[in-house]
Amino acid sequence: MDRLDEKVAVVTGAASGIGRAVAHALLGEGMKVVLADIEAPALARTATELADAGELLAVTCDVSDPDAVDTLRDAALERFGAVHVVMNNAGVSTGGPVWSHTPADWEWVLGVNLMGVVNGVRSFTPLMIEQGEGHIVNTASMAGLSSPPFMAVYNVSKHAVVALSETLFGDLALVGATGVGVSVLCPGWVQTRIHEAARNRPDDGTSGAAASDAGGAESGEDSARAGFAELAASLIAGGINPDDVAAQVVDAIRSRRFYVLTHPEWVPMVTGRVERIAAGEDPLVVGLPADD
Repeated sequence: MDRLDEKVAVVTGAASGIGRAVAHALLGEGMKVVLADIEAPALARTATELADAGELLAVTCDVSDPDAVDTLRDAALERFGAVHVVMNNAGVSTGGPVWSHTPADWEWVLGVNLMGVVNGVRSFTPLMIEQGEGHIVNTASMAGLSSPPFMAVYNVSKHAVVALSETLFGDLALVGATGVGVSVLCPGWVQTRIHEAARNRPDDGTSGAAASDAGGAESGEDSARAGFAELAASLIAGGINPDDVAAQVVDAIRSRRFYVLTHPEWVPMVTGRVERIAAGEDPLVVGLPADD
C-alpha cells in the first residue's frame, strides 16, 4: 500500500507493547485506527494517551471469540466505513516442559495466539478482497521459526501462525486477490509485558506451572521453570523497543514485504535449523552446548 493517510487500520492487542506501538505509528501516518484489546482499563488508558495522535476508536475484544472479532469488524465499518490494514497481534504465553501443560494451558494460548489470528483472517479478508485493497499483518515470533525449550505451547501457536500466513499469501495469489498483501511478523526479544500475560488469563483454577513434589521441595522441573522464567524476563527487559518493531511493520505494509524479521542477528538460527532438517540431524537445543 503506497498511501496510508486517511485509510483505516485495526490493531488487536493494542493496549500495550507491539500493538500499542504499531497503532501509534499508524496514527502518525495519518491512518484512522481501531484499537482492540481484552484488557479494558489498559485499553481506555491507551486510547486517552493516543487521542491527540489522530482519529481512533477503542473496542474491547476477546480475539479467541469469533463473534467478538466479527463485532470488532462491524464496529470499525460503522465508524469509518472501511478497513484497509488489520494487525492480528494479540498474544499470550506460558512456560514449562511440554508434559506439564494442562488442557487449559493449551486452550488459552492457542485460543488467543492462533485462533485470534484465524478469526481475524476469516472476518476481515473477504472485506479486503471485495475492496480490492488491504494488508494483513499476523504477529508470530522467532519462536515460529525455531523451537526453544520450555515454550511448547507458545512455539506451537507461533509455528501455526507462520504456516497460516504463508498459506494465506498463496491462497490470495491463486484467487487473483493481488490487491491484498500479507506480512508475518517474527520478532525476537522485545520490551513488552508478554511474560505477564497471565494477568488476562481466564480463571480456570488450573495451571501447568503449579506442581511441586510431595515433600514440598522444588523439583527439577520447578527449578528449571523458575530459572527459565527469570531468564525470559531479563531478555525481554533487554530487548528492542516496540517502536523499532512498529517502524518495520509500517515499512512492510508499504513495501508489501512478507517476512518481517526484527532481529537480523537471529537469522542464522533459522537457516541453521533448515540445514539440520535437510541433513536429517537432531534439533539444536538452545541452552546446551552446540555440537563440535
